[in-house]
Amino acid sequence: MNYTKRFRVAPGRNVSLGRHRTDATPGIGDKQEARRLLAHGVGRLAEQQERLYAQDTWSLLVIFQAMDAAGKDSTIEHVMSGVNPQGCQVFSFKAPSQEELDHDYLWRSVRALPERGRIGIHNRSYYEEVLVVRVHPELLDQQKLPPAARRGIWTRRYREIRNFERYLVDNGTCILKFFLHLSKGEQRRRFLARLNEPDKAWKFSLGDVKARDFWDDYMAAYEDAITHTSTAWAPWYIIPADHKWFMRAAVAEIIGDALEGLRLRYPAVSPEDRARWAEARRMLQ
Repeated sequence: MNYTKRFRVAPGRNVSLGRHRTDATPGIGDKQEARRLLAHGVGRLAEQQERLYAQDTWSLLVIFQAMDAAGKDSTIEHVMSGVNPQGCQVFSFKAPSQEELDHDYLWRSVRALPERGRIGIHNRSYYEEVLVVRVHPELLDQQKLPPAARRGIWTRRYREIRNFERYLVDNGTCILKFFLHLSKGEQRRRFLARLNEPDKAWKFSLGDVKARDFWDDYMAAYEDAITHTSTAWAPWYIIPADHKWFMRAAVAEIIGDALEGLRLRYPAVSPEDRARWAEARRMLQ
């Protein structure tokens, strides 16, 4: 099963999330099979990350967006479990601070971009500005925008995001964007589990439950955002998220495919380097 092709959103395609099953597990029959595929993906990712770091030409930016309880944190934990921590950085974006509100909406994400040779993971991202802010437009009041800047703001922000991602790719950043597609019923079950299990209760927030009142608005915002910003250079992947064991395996497979597609290589050894190594070997012996 080629998950890269199956879950990738083609540029220009109008996305209807209702047509994407949240409980699908194509190509995987059970949890044991998913664990084997995930282990293979983790090993593959570790190998490619070492080459990414050594070549020092590309960086990888992985963006996760989802409704609460979809499993962003656990997916990052499991998929990146074999990666050298020195070559990976994770940023979780919550409500913007006052300092961040005094800058443009991309500023805080730019500061968190991975340098060459590293993998950067954004748990939520600048896409919140066309998701949460669109569902709750009163948040725009906090951004201190000139009145003219609010006219046609969503269409303009889609364009700005596409151009921003094009700029990053042109300068050596590979971008993968995952929407972890969770059903409302499964979210309810996970919220109840958090309330009933002491080791999960700390994750619970009443605000997450209140957000369920806006579920349809969020789905519409996601559909528009994915439709207008899934491009050839920075594609979106809609991953079924009702079964975490499948979701993690699929994400690992797609990231591995992307890194292999970069044709990463260890730096070539020059004749001068070989001569220096021979001298060093003689000194050590």
